[in-house]
This record gives sequence, C-alpha cells and structure tokens, in this order.
Amino acid sequence: MTKKKDGISVNLVSRQKLDEFSSAEKLEFILKEVQKGKVLVLEHGLTPMEQTELIAHTMKEIKQDTFIGIEMEGYGEDKPSIIQKILGVIKKPRMTVIGPADLLKTVRKDSNMIQTRIIPGRGAE
Repeated sequence: MTKKKDGISVNLVSRQKLDEFSSAEKLEFILKEVQKGKVLVLEHGLTPMEQTELIAHTMKEIKQDTFIGIEMEGYGEDKPSIIQKILGVIKKPRMTVIGPADLLKTVRKDSNMIQTRIIPGRGAE
C-alpha cells in the first residue's frame, strides 16, 4: 500500500463508472485502489457473488507488512416487489464502503446509515 503524508483519500464512485467495467474488471479496479490506501464508497454496491470474489482475490494479495486486507460494509439488494419478481427484474445492490482493513473500521450499521471510522496513522502515514 502506498503511504501518504497528505491524508487519506476517499473516493465516491458513481454507478456509471462501475457500469463501464465487467465484473472482473470492477473487482480489479477496487482491489488496486484499496491497495493504494484509498477508501471507496460505491454508489451501487457489489452483488453477493462479487463480494465473495473480492474477498477471495484479496486473500491472495495479503502481505503482512504492506497490505493486511479489506474492510467492507454495504447494503444488500432491495427486496423486489411481486411484480418485479414476475417480470424478472433484478435489483442492484445499494451502497458499499470498502477500504484497507488497517484504516477503515465499521462502527455501526442500520437500515439507513453505515457509520465507519477512518483511523489515520497506521496505513496513511
């Protein structure tokens, strides 16, 4: 992870940006950004399958002295209505927050808010 003296970068990533990528490209983009020490807030979150794949990729990239993993918290997919189920409409997952495990800690999550704490000094010195 790149250590910076000028603070921690928090990137708000739009749905349009994520839609430009295939699922594999999206995960590669996220992992590279987090390895650089950035915290990402994704407007549309990851599917459960993408979350699983991201964790698997992250586990392969762990290096005790430079990258200990990710912290990820988000909202799942909205429950589809009966009409949406009949029509086969798939809801996209809602917002997700992802960052380096040594910088980002989830404090609290409820149905309307994810509260996280960015801990400077460990990964962004």
